[in-house]
Amino acid sequence: MTNYIGALIDELYLLGIKHVVISPGSRSTPLSMIFMEGDFKTYINIDERSAGFFALGIAKELGEPVILVCTSGTAACNYLPAVTEAAASKIPLIVLTSDRPHELRNVGAPQSINQNNIYNNFVKHYEELALPKDDELYYRYVRTVIDRSYSMAMIYLRELYISMYHCEIL
Repeated sequence: MTNYIGALIDELYLLGIKHVVISPGSRSTPLSMIFMEGDFKTYINIDERSAGFFALGIAKELGEPVILVCTSGTAACNYLPAVTEAAASKIPLIVLTSDRPHELRNVGAPQSINQNNIYNNFVKHYEELALPKDDELYYRYVRTVIDRSYSMAMIYLRELYISMYHCEIL
């Protein structure tokens, strides 16, 4: 698991993403700890709703994607207002939510909800990662998923810059 998450986080770093807003929780602890140990600028905000808007503000100010990290269940729901605003404003966010494994879904586990595509039409790209395996193929897989997610986030920036430029020449 550590190598798999490490490959994911390393790829985000190589893409130049440096800011991470973490809403700590038990399921996202491994992800959060590796972000904290790396060369990222991390911010801790236990309230997911304000964390989402805090990340949105950073992304808007810097003009680059910011990562949001939270645990499973309703925590991810609290990012929805900021994700919706990001979509409307064309501000790039990359949201990493933890979830229970498939076998613990829909079996009455505490704080368990269906997180699959929770942000629906408000995101350019959604992907549920495969369960981690200690295999070089899986490390390349997770890097490819992150590259694709980053590319989709950057489309927001290009659309924003085109929109801004268009407004200037009117």
